[in-house]
Amino acid sequence: MTMELQSLVLIAIATLGFISLCNHLAKFLTWVWVMFLRPPKNLKQYGSWALITGSTNGIGKALALELASKGLSLVLVGRDPLKLKATCQQIQEENGGNASVKTIVIDFSKLRGDEIAKKVEEGIAGLDVGILINNAGLSYPFPRFLHEVDLEMAESIIGVNVVGTTWVTKAVLPGMLKRKKGAIVNIGSGSSVAVSSYPLLTIYAATKAFIAMMSRSISLEYKQHGIDMQCQIPLLVATKMIPIRRSSFFIPSPETYSKASLRAIGYDQICVPYWTHSLQWCLIRALPDAVVDWSLFWYFSGMRKRGQEKLQKKNKQ
Repeated sequence: MTMELQSLVLIAIATLGFISLCNHLAKFLTWVWVMFLRPPKNLKQYGSWALITGSTNGIGKALALELASKGLSLVLVGRDPLKLKATCQQIQEENGGNASVKTIVIDFSKLRGDEIAKKVEEGIAGLDVGILINNAGLSYPFPRFLHEVDLEMAESIIGVNVVGTTWVTKAVLPGMLKRKKGAIVNIGSGSSVAVSSYPLLTIYAATKAFIAMMSRSISLEYKQHGIDMQCQIPLLVATKMIPIRRSSFFIPSPETYSKASLRAIGYDQICVPYWTHSLQWCLIRALPDAVVDWSLFWYFSGMRKRGQEKLQKKNKQ
């Protein structure tokens, strides 16, 4: 009887182990499919025009160039007319002068929500805008404690990340509803979903958490109307937003990231498009929150100190 019981226990343990192995294998194969094998959607099916905010630098500019190469017409939104003009010229040069590009000059940090929506509505009147990419984002010049953030900086971050994203989306949605199709992509941040806290960049992280929740909620509101809503989570990308300008295995260039970004459009509500970012996310989530919290506080404290030193030198000059 004892031997029979032992055999049953061993069989039960082996069965559970096999089920666990199959589960992990299925997750791994799904990850491989999503990252490398899943076919991208035909973005032209959403409409012939794509609107991109924050389109003159970094990820936004790379996305604009990539979308233009796929034959989509573009509406570029930015606050600097000269940079918008330069981006338009580059797009035309890389596409043999055949790209259709319009620009809208908006400084999200200085306008009310209704003013932003009005400018966008006027700029896209009569256009079949099928894709909206809310890429414009603003963070601190360097990490700092909350009491060190002045009113102007706080309002600018909230204005760009929250107010701008919300009201541009609100302005574009009616046209998508009328045509019963569209794709909206909000560029989020690992600070909002990959970690339990983001010390010394509190307001920035909180605005990105708003973006993630907004994306989840709108996805449920408008999926039935043919509109795909998605929040993409980049970790570190070699842009002006971070002090690292050179790309590497874990830190892609904006051009590399943009290709992964476009392949993910139309699928998951929340996603990490770039494969090495996905690996990093898994590693971070496997660590205890206390370890991640301490590591981030230590890392950003060092960045804060270096930022203060540079600011002091600049003020002395």
